[in-house]
Amino acid sequence: MIAHVCAAAAKVGNLKEFHVATDDERIAQAVRDSGYSAIMTRSDHKCGTDRIVEALGKLGEKFDIVVNIQGDEPLIDPAAVEKAVDALAGGSADWSTLCHPITAEEARDPNKVKVVMDVNGRALYFSRAPIPYPRDGFPAEYFGHIGLYCYRREALLRFASLPQTPLESSEKLEQLRALENGMSIVCVKVAGAAPGIDTPEDLARTEEILAKREAEK
Repeated sequence: MIAHVCAAAAKVGNLKEFHVATDDERIAQAVRDSGYSAIMTRSDHKCGTDRIVEALGKLGEKFDIVVNIQGDEPLIDPAAVEKAVDALAGGSADWSTLCHPITAEEARDPNKVKVVMDVNGRALYFSRAPIPYPRDGFPAEYFGHIGLYCYRREALLRFASLPQTPLESSEKLEQLRALENGMSIVCVKVAGAAPGIDTPEDLARTEEILAKREAEK
């Protein structure tokens, strides 16, 4: 799985370089065997962002923008990552991320994180609840959040230095810590989300998709 994520990351045209940050030597070896770079990190990090900060420290101060691609997203679209990077590089927000339209039924699923935005596409709030609420019965437009983040270096380091916040603790969404501390997150809309892998069923479905892609080459 991690080799497929690396292969997708390698196709993102506006990334200067990428590395896999992990505390598991088996993952690191799989990455190296596939021809990519792995950075070993501590095993006591409370979230992935802290792991990225440690890895960034080992790479020096040569990056102004840092992109977090999750290791369980082998079908991530390189073009979508490029859009998120461009949105951050060309604007004034602290972070950028991705979102896509979802149905009202999907919005009721607490495992699907929702986001509401202002008129300029900046996040107002992320929630596991279906937001916005259609009080008068009118259809609401729902957007699901895709867990890819781009950070300005200084914003990432500041975020990692901050304590966990009440909303973050309640929703179990670390991006709320950024919003609660006044950081801005611009959301780039894309048509859909590539399926991640959270269950054995997800894995089987993804393997079928990858096998079909390989057969079509």
